[in-house]
Amino acid sequence: MRVAVITESFLPTISGVTTSVCRVLEHLARHGHDAIVIAPAGAPPEYAGFPVHTVPALAYRQFPVGLPSPFVSRLLQDFRPDVLHAASPFLLGAQGIAAANRLDIPTVAIYQTDVAGYARRNNLGQAAGLAWRLVKWVHEGADLTLVPSTASMADLRRIGLRRLEPWARGVDLVGYHPNHRSDPTARALRERLSPRGEVVVGYVGRIAPEKQVERFRALRGLDGIRLALVGDGPSSDLVRRELAGMPVTWLGRLAGAELSAAYASFDLFLHAGTEETFGQTIQEAHAAGLPVVAPRAGGPIDLISHEEDGYLFTPNDERDMRRCVTRLAGDGELRRRMGEAGRRSVLGRSWENVCGTLLDYYERAIDERAAVWASTLVPLSMRR
Repeated sequence: MRVAVITESFLPTISGVTTSVCRVLEHLARHGHDAIVIAPAGAPPEYAGFPVHTVPALAYRQFPVGLPSPFVSRLLQDFRPDVLHAASPFLLGAQGIAAANRLDIPTVAIYQTDVAGYARRNNLGQAAGLAWRLVKWVHEGADLTLVPSTASMADLRRIGLRRLEPWARGVDLVGYHPNHRSDPTARALRERLSPRGEVVVGYVGRIAPEKQVERFRALRGLDGIRLALVGDGPSSDLVRRELAGMPVTWLGRLAGAELSAAYASFDLFLHAGTEETFGQTIQEAHAAGLPVVAPRAGGPIDLISHEEDGYLFTPNDERDMRRCVTRLAGDGELRRRMGEAGRRSVLGRSWENVCGTLLDYYERAIDERAAVWASTLVPLSMRR
């Protein structure tokens, strides 16, 4: 199969979109498929053996935003893919979907970024409605849109989108594993984070407005805990001010073995943002055997079984968040039991399984487009 991947985010930018695209490309390479990548400027020239083509981009909140370019149509015309994979399509992805339709190339779009939620959070009023109209316009052009959670599915159905199917994200079940707690690197980090046996409340992700990490201030004054924050981003200064005086260790951006060691050094995982369409770091925390506390909103609703492998707190209620963390921080046996349940909950979500499902969706889009063409070639007299 020949797959053109057009993505709004790619390396060196680290995001959920980037991670998903990289895992998909690695899967395509392992299974003998061919691919190209179209991404914003700044990306490496190749990944997983596939060429990466870049288009001009503007910087927005430390993210490059790819701009529409005539180069996209030429690339698709020259490569002639069997299917176009549009990762979190916005400006660049919308152009790719339109170009693919002109070339009669089936398209599969991945809904992954809550654009309308951003408009709501920033009190943009009517802009929220405009954002939903943009989402609808972009995804209506795709043959199939894959949706990461039941909450996102409900949102998209509410605005009238059809041709929707569920598609979760995979997780590295080997890289994130409870056994890594005994690794020397993880043990050394643990001693640094918890010098007097404190309970380590960890977070991994961007330090950005939509992640609402500043709400960790609700844990101020809790005895026997320390915060460990992995990541960086445009809200770093705000979060530092809000958490000033609290026992916080800033670990910066981590990846690979260092990120695995960070998860292994935590006792529980906390996420405060209410705009997650999925919640990849929640899956990673569960794979590492950690109980998770997150809001009852968006993707976490599907990933956390309340009171089994973590707690879902009332969205925007910092007191409820504090109560959940306090309960886990004070009960080591409860943390162990919930962490084991979290690990069990993700055992079927390897990237191999998830990407295999994605290829089935590719085939479906290809077959359905072919069926439409076949129906147009049948003489009218034969349809009666």
